[in-house]
Amino acid sequence: MVKSMTGFGRGEYTDEKRSVVCEIRSVNHRFCEINVKMPRRYQFAEEKLKSRIKESISRGKIELSVMCDELSMDTQKIRLNKDAAQAYFDSLNELKQQIPGIVGEIDIHFIAGMPEVLRVIPDTDEEESILAALTSALDVAIANYDRMRTTEGEKLAEDIRARGKLIEDTVSIVEQRAPQLEKEYADKIRARINELLEGVTEIPEDRVMLEAAVFADKANITEEIVRLRSHCAQLRSILDKGGPVGKNLDFLVQEMNRESNTIGSKANDISITDKVLILKAEIEKIREQIQNLE
Repeated sequence: MVKSMTGFGRGEYTDEKRSVVCEIRSVNHRFCEINVKMPRRYQFAEEKLKSRIKESISRGKIELSVMCDELSMDTQKIRLNKDAAQAYFDSLNELKQQIPGIVGEIDIHFIAGMPEVLRVIPDTDEEESILAALTSALDVAIANYDRMRTTEGEKLAEDIRARGKLIEDTVSIVEQRAPQLEKEYADKIRARINELLEGVTEIPEDRVMLEAAVFADKANITEEIVRLRSHCAQLRSILDKGGPVGKNLDFLVQEMNRESNTIGSKANDISITDKVLILKAEIEKIREQIQNLE
């Protein structure tokens, strides 16, 4: 199935030790870029969570938010940073000595409340258990995220298919018009000769036909029409196959636009030019939609 690059998914996991919530959101991006926001004490699991995400996502700017509440103190340890505590104590004493008038005692409650003096960290023996909880919540989030991306992706694919069909129909009109150009060009040459010679009844028909043939050769767009039809068929095939299709479709649309430009420049006909404008407009709309596909 075709998937959008934008989406949101939320997953939760709770056991007797902890409650975990994972949220995934993403926007368009040329590559796969993953940013993780999670408590510092769980950062040992960051790379494994990223790897888990990459198993399901190949493109997009992805943000993973992890929230975890420990329900049991058995899974945590208190780490004392003695160096930090000593540094705070010494700095505060120095402050009292250098600035007269500062009163008050430096007590344990004040020092213990300073940043990095006391830290709650997960028990290293619990890392596997924590990773399992994080992964469980993440898997649910990925499933919900993929469901949303698939729904949006199929809508985009449906729109692209419809525009591809319109391109094919327009190409058919151009194809029917093309054979008439040589005859019309020959008629224009005859009319111009009559205007210039005024009354001369004998028109050099061989010269007229030669000029018309040269024009027809220069204006021949059969090859471009065949390639454009082939590109439309490839467009449907890629969408039907599914998976990460964005990069392939982006290249294909560039080729479709190139063929349309060539048709417009070679045909030298106002009615075909009008159809080429329709082709280019639809191709551009497809290109815009493709930017949203994985």
